[in-house]
Amino acid sequence: MAIRYWLGVVQRDHVRIAVRGGFAQINHGHRAGLERMRESDGLVYYSPRVSTPDGEPLRAFTGIGRISDDTVYQADKQAMSGSEWAPWRRRVDYVLDAEETPIRPLRSLLDFTSLNPDWGYQLRRGVIELTRHDFELIRNEMRPRDPDDRLRFPEERR
Repeated sequence: MAIRYWLGVVQRDHVRIAVRGGFAQINHGHRAGLERMRESDGLVYYSPRVSTPDGEPLRAFTGIGRISDDTVYQADKQAMSGSEWAPWRRRVDYVLDAEETPIRPLRSLLDFTSLNPDWGYQLRRGVIELTRHDFELIRNEMRPRDPDDRLRFPEERR
């Protein structure tokens, strides 16, 4: 089966918890989006905000990795908003030294943003499939390196 690439939309504070724990959780712990993923698929997180529900705007890619296996599992129950809740998860091998990367300098280069002026609307689904081109471009930008090697905002390009 071919490798696919996914973008999950999750606030940065939750991405950091997932990266530390080595798991993926999307759409408030629902199972459906995770079931579409397979072992070795790529996953990148986009965080519109720093935290939920009203954190500062961020608009950056905040985590990246590969799905570790084909198992979707239910985590232990947690107390959330006065009720018990057991989110669905997948194991992920994250790139632990990936650098947070703003989307703005990449918007004209990414397939999912460059051809769609309303690109943000599709993110409301919580998870979308990316092209290999988009995943590789984001992965390359998230690699730690000299800041002068990264793409610049259009007005800063030489």
